[in-house]
This record gives sequence, structure tokens and C-alpha cells, in this order.
Amino acid sequence: MNKVVANAEEAIRDIKDGMTLMLGGFGLCGLPENCIAALVKSGVNNLTCISNNAGVDDFGIGLMLKKRQVKKMISSYVGENAEFERQLLSGELDVELIPQGTLATRCMAAGYGMPAIFTPAGIGTEVAIGKEVRNFNGKDYLMELAFDADFAIVKAWKGDTMGNLIYRSTARNFNPVMAMAGKITIAEVEELVQPGELDPDQIHTPGIYVHRIFKGVAYEKRIEQRTVRSKEPKA
Repeated sequence: MNKVVANAEEAIRDIKDGMTLMLGGFGLCGLPENCIAALVKSGVNNLTCISNNAGVDDFGIGLMLKKRQVKKMISSYVGENAEFERQLLSGELDVELIPQGTLATRCMAAGYGMPAIFTPAGIGTEVAIGKEVRNFNGKDYLMELAFDADFAIVKAWKGDTMGNLIYRSTARNFNPVMAMAGKITIAEVEELVQPGELDPDQIHTPGIYVHRIFKGVAYEKRIEQRTVRSKEPKA
């Protein structure tokens, strides 16, 4: 199988209206920036997006929200996006907020082929409304279903043409568990090399999980919140 595609536009070519997408990243770190830009350009809409957060107003998934391409967000944190807040409060956007660990584990369950998980997170809160609760050894656990995503779109530091991926530092975040979980996984990488050039002991996502891969361009790698202090005067 030839997994290499020319660019983001080709990688997302068959993403259709109404599909469910997983998008890697945490805050603005480790985002599949090229694929998000291609999705905005394509005009595909009515999407369900599974991501840790919704980006900011003018970057990340925030760009898709601005174009009204997202009908539902499944996230654990959404506090940096004013347009997201506006759409939520106006009823334009359906939102499912879930604990961060539950988000990660539902991704992992999908990758492992498990239909559901049981977690204590959310017991006794609004998160548990309408969901099955079981008791194990005297403790209640909430049943959460594995995600069912048409595509997982991830960003890695390095990859080879077979789809093996290496992430860098905190940019790893949700990308590995999402890469395992999509029916089709698209990976954009900063550096694309030939098989054998990556140290096998450093590979985080084996190529078996990746269906399409391409070398991305012009990564902005924006910092979500920059905090600085003035230079202190010399004594």
C-alpha cells in the first residue's frame, strides 16, 4: 500500500458532510494545522469533532467553527474560544463535555477494539445522566462507549513512508491514542523519511495504524497564552 499523499488537500479528499473526525492536539500544541486549513478550504460541514479542545477564535478548530462547519464538539476543555461560547449559548452548536481521562480512554478503547469502558469519573454529576452505572467491588463506575470516528487526523514530528510516527515532547498529547482509533488515520509530519531511517525504539505509533501520510508545510506552532515579565533592573 502506498500511504504517501502529496498534501493535506489530497489526504482529506473523501471527508464528507456529516462525518465524525478525531483531531489531535492539546491547546494549540500538536495540531494537524495543514489538515484543518484544508478542511476549512473544502467547505465540508455538519461535522462532529472529537478533540481535547476547540482551539481559539482564529486558529485550530476555531477556524472551522467560524465557518459553521462543526455541528457538535466532543471535548474536555473549551475555555479559550469566544466564538465557541457564542455558538453554544445560542444553541447553534451541540457540545458534549467529558473528563479528559475519559476522552483519552474512549479513544484508546476504540483503538483496542473494545466497545466500552467503565470509569469512576463523572459518577454523581451531570456527566452520568442517562448512562449506565455498574458496581464493582462496592464502587460505582460509569459506562462510556468507545468513540466511533470516520477519520482520525494527527500531527507528528517525524514519520516514514510506511506510516511509523514519532511525536516530539508535549506535542504527543492526544495524537497517539487518536491515531489508533480512526477507521482511517491521516498523519501530517514535519519530516518524512524512508523506512529504516527511524530508530524503532523511538516510534510511538506503528505504521499499521496509519493509512495516509504527508509532509506538512509552514507550521505556525502558535502559543496559546504567552506570559512574559519585564527585564528586572540591575541592582
